[in-house]
Amino acid sequence: MITSTNNGRIKYVITLLEKSKFRKKEGKFVAEGLKMFEEAPLPLIDEVFISAGAIGNLDKELRKKLERTSYEIVSDAAFRQLSDTVTPQGILMVLKRINTDVKDILEGENSCVVFLENIQDPGNLGTIIRTAEGAGASGVIMSADCVDIYNPKVIRSTMGSVFRVKFVSTDNTDETISALKEKGIKTYACALSKEAREYDKYDYTSSCAFFIGNEGNGLKKETVEKCDDVCFIPMCGKVESLNASVAASLVMYEAYRQRRK
Repeated sequence: MITSTNNGRIKYVITLLEKSKFRKKEGKFVAEGLKMFEEAPLPLIDEVFISAGAIGNLDKELRKKLERTSYEIVSDAAFRQLSDTVTPQGILMVLKRINTDVKDILEGENSCVVFLENIQDPGNLGTIIRTAEGAGASGVIMSADCVDIYNPKVIRSTMGSVFRVKFVSTDNTDETISALKEKGIKTYACALSKEAREYDKYDYTSSCAFFIGNEGNGLKKETVEKCDDVCFIPMCGKVESLNASVAASLVMYEAYRQRRK
């Protein structure tokens, strides 16, 4: 049993939790909690750390899954220092990063893609990934300046959807827009402009991609200009804008609503 956070393996996990560059260098990330352990595909799990007090909380199926992994028991006190959450559930995993290409997201028919530009809030990104699964989106493409999707807060916010939704980061927005258009995917900038129409006035039953911008500044002007159309979400009162994850949810579910009919 590991009883000290000075243990080399524990220090390794803490560095993964805290440093994006280290996660990228190692090709690993950390996910915590019973739900995440239940959802995580076995091939992605590199190692599991479980507190002594949590083993008895695992049901039969989760105990079977634990036995199929490489796991280490950690004292309850040490685990509390290791945990990134306020109320730790006593189980934490080191996982291999998920490798996806833009082509993987665009390969299907009648795609519904979400492109995120410079999203900075971990909760927003995690919620968008989770909503993308619920709305049946084909995948999420992120600009390179978005918050790291392997940030522990992002991973936690996805509630397991990170293991099922295709996602990729790109450092060239122009190339991505060109790739979308080559596939016959119509691009919609979610922004305010003279050309913008209400988001529910467009037909999303064919392949489409929604562009969502930074929480404070929205989409870059040049990004808006390169998209085929511009849509906005009408609002009452004095509200100037909606949370990025709320806006993304509305347009994704409008596409889902139209396709269900």
